[in-house]
Amino acid sequence: MHDDIREVLKKAYQIEVDGYTFYSLAAERADKPAVQELFDKLARDEVQHKAYLQSVMGSFEDRGVEAFNIHRRDPDLKAFTNTIFTEGFRAQAHGADFEMGVLSIGMTLETRAIQYFTGAAKSAAEHEVRDFYQFLADWEKGHLEALQRLYGGVREDHWADGGFSPF
Repeated sequence: MHDDIREVLKKAYQIEVDGYTFYSLAAERADKPAVQELFDKLARDEVQHKAYLQSVMGSFEDRGVEAFNIHRRDPDLKAFTNTIFTEGFRAQAHGADFEMGVLSIGMTLETRAIQYFTGAAKSAAEHEVRDFYQFLADWEKGHLEALQRLYGGVREDHWADGGFSPF
């Protein structure tokens, strides 16, 4: 049972490493300041998630399942979304294939993470562990919702510019 929990925590950590790597590369590749800022913020958020998971992993090794009875830092999803959804990003990403591609891939990464954690929550025997996994899924939902909002705005601009919009 504890080996299953360790595997989920390792996978959770790897998900954050993957996200950090992806968003960092996107920030380096972006050539517009607001776009760089967005991807850099997402990368930094993944670093915070990694550090949090490391502390939980260490606590789990010492305390077992009791490690999940901790105060969880609820992500301020509204503040996160409002911070990254700026008119500057939308204006600078206007009609840009690169930005649309990065947002699309980011949404795929976040969706997979949500599915993984939701599945892990459903199969967890202890309620503390189940709640923690659901907390991780909700964390990733914050990123997904922000990315979906950004993607929708940039896509609308792209379609309108290309004459694809029926309006």
